[in-house]
Order: sequence, then C-alpha cells, then structure tokens
Amino acid sequence: MKRIELRSAFLTPGRLPLLLTAVLCAATAGAQTPATSTPTPATPTPAPRPQPAAPAAAPANMPTPPPPAIEGTSWVLMDYATGQVLAESNGDLRVEPASITKVMTSYVVSAELALGKIKRDDQVQISENAWRSGGAGTDGSTSFLVLNSQVPLDALLHGMIIQSGNDAAIALAEHTAGSEPVFADLMNRYAAKLGLAGTHYVDASGLPHPDHYTTARDVALLSRALIRDFPEDYAIYAIKDYEWNGIKQHNRNSLLWRDATVDGIKTGHTSSAGFCLVTSAKRGDQRLIAVVMGSSSEKRRADDNQALLNYGFRFYEAHKLYEAGKPLAQPELWKGTTATLPLGVAEDVLVTMPRGRYDQLKASLELPSRVIAPLPKGQAVGTLKIELDGKTLLERPLVTLEDAPEGGFFKRLYDGVWLWFKGDDGGKVSAAPDA
Repeated sequence: MKRIELRSAFLTPGRLPLLLTAVLCAATAGAQTPATSTPTPATPTPAPRPQPAAPAAAPANMPTPPPPAIEGTSWVLMDYATGQVLAESNGDLRVEPASITKVMTSYVVSAELALGKIKRDDQVQISENAWRSGGAGTDGSTSFLVLNSQVPLDALLHGMIIQSGNDAAIALAEHTAGSEPVFADLMNRYAAKLGLAGTHYVDASGLPHPDHYTTARDVALLSRALIRDFPEDYAIYAIKDYEWNGIKQHNRNSLLWRDATVDGIKTGHTSSAGFCLVTSAKRGDQRLIAVVMGSSSEKRRADDNQALLNYGFRFYEAHKLYEAGKPLAQPELWKGTTATLPLGVAEDVLVTMPRGRYDQLKASLELPSRVIAPLPKGQAVGTLKIELDGKTLLERPLVTLEDAPEGGFFKRLYDGVWLWFKGDDGGKVSAAPDA
C-alpha cells in the first residue's frame, strides 16, 4: 500500500502544480493504468472583509493572546457562522440555566408556529397554574398576566422574551402542548434534535429543579440554532422594553444599551444558578455568541460577556474556503461509465481562525486509493481536512457530486483486470484539493 501525503498552503499556489504532478507520478509508477488528468490546486475564495464597524485585520503572524479572565462558573465564546468554539472554560459542566431556559421555550414555540400547529393570533387562556406559579404573587420575573384572561400568543411571546415573564412562559407551554410537563418533554425532544447532549428540561420558565440543567456549550448551540432557524422571532430579543397590562418593563440584557452591535439574547438568575447571560453581536459580516453562567452579579455577567465579544472580534476572523458543489478532486473512476468522478463538499466550508493567519492554513483530501462504481450522488468517499499549526480546525465529508453508474460488461472486466495487476489494497491517499 502506498500512502501519498501532500499538504499545501492556500495562498502559495505557484509551487503546487509541480508538486502535485510529482505525487501523481509516484502514485502510478510501476503500473500500467488508464490515463488520468492532473488536477490544479485550489485557491479558496476568502470571505468578504469586515465592514468598517469590525476591527481591522491584525498583522500577519500576530500572536493571539489568551482570552480575558472571566469570573463565571462556566463560559463559552462561539463563532456563529462556523459553530467553532473560540474560547471556553468548563463548557460542558452541568449548570442551572435559570431563565435562559426560555430560549428553548421560544425555540419550541417558534418551531410549532412554523409547523402550523399554533398561530400567533391564538387567544391563550391564562390558567391558575400560570398565574400562581409565574404571576405577580411570586418572587420571579412576571408579565403581570391576569388570571383567566385571554392573551394573544404573540403578546405572550414578547412578554416572555423581553420581560422574562414566567407566567407568559407557562401559558405558552400549556397552550402549545396542553400542559407544562408535556411541553417539557417536547423541549427535550428538540434538544436531542439539536444535539444538546448535556441538557435536560423539567419546566418552561427555568425554576430550579434537580433534573433541570444545561451546559454553556449547549446554550451557545441553542442560541445559534435560534438565530439561524427563526430570525424573525430572534429579532424580538433586541427589543429594549415591552408594556402589558399597563406595566412597562425593560429588557434585562443591559448590553442592548451598552453595545449597539448586540441584538440578544437572554439573562437568567436564581440564588442557586447565580447570574447568567448569553449574548450575540454582529460586527460587519461576523457574528459571535458569548455565554457566561454562574456569575456573581448583573454587572459582572454583562462585563464578562462584553469582554468575550470584544476579544473574539478583535482576534478572530471567518473565511469561506470552498463552495458547495464545486469539484475539489476528480479521481479516476474504475468500472464506471466515465473516466473520472467529481468530488466536493455538500455545504460551503467556512472556518474561523486567528486574524492575519489565513495564508498559513493548509488543506488536504484523504481519498480511497481506488474509487469504484457504482456510487450514488452524495455518497461520502473521503474527507477534507483544514489545519493550522499542525492542528485540525475542521473536517468535512468529501462527497460524490454526481451519480457514478456501473459501466458495461467489458468495461468492468477490463478495469477488473487492471485492478488485479495494480493490487486493490483498499488504502487511502492524501492530496491537495483541485481548483
């Protein structure tokens, strides 16, 4: 078995045709095989430079300092576009979510609205349970809903998100699923669908319970899903105040007043959970998500979120490297109707990295030593790997971009003989992506 390795810097394409030609010659030496074309190395197209509001790019080879000191029990800084975690501490530690629970409550309500199971103009009955457990007579945040009144669902959604109303959250849960326990089960099903491995819900408002927990990483993942899947409802999180029943209340996310680029997301606090905050901001074309759980005060949770966002925007940038559906390799196809088979990625490949180091990224493709028909379109047959400083930043499946049907009898027989002479060892080779 021969293993052919080739690692190439993205922005040094001038050297690569000679290198790749040498690699292909070495791979085929000593065997008579059908002719193959020599691919041309790719130069990925960078994402647009940030708008003036974003920090200027750092000089090349600028060192990236460690993240700021954060007081919270656990915290995460995530890039929205790629989902990469840029910095974290105890990101998978199980913690109480408090009212950050309502991010999932709103996600479920938005999802059920999108499915047509409920409607925004539905009149929701305010039950005694919602009034007694989350109303004005409790110590928690409330929308001051009146017992047995009828409230439009959209008003409850605003009240829960902006005012953090526990009564609004419970009323939404009961209307959506019939009861809060059934709604909690629905929350857990959506959590599993979103890959929130460290999360379990018992209620819709975030009241403390031993079996009600999450992680900072899961909060970031959920926030990313909310922004991506329901942008219209996410816009509610940027509203600074809301009035219901003659009472005007302010959004508890103080960063909405401090930083014009912040447009969400949610606060949380109980005596056992501490002060929690998940925020998101967009500067230029880049969006970041910061999560701080278990801080000591409202001010500290806001200061720490601000520090994480500033750090991420200052020292990291995102680039689009490869476009979905564009061939990155065209290996020889055996026993098929065509001589080669185009391979690429199913989705655009984005990567987030320290600023000023784009030209130091390296890409490689790991492919099977023999690609043999038949293969359906979309079949994963290899891996695209992006590295920096010898560490893998991301991996994506390399898939067939078209169907590869089996050739006729004589084609299969002819290629089968050549494969027998070559020795079908089933190994893998590495090469540079094509243009």
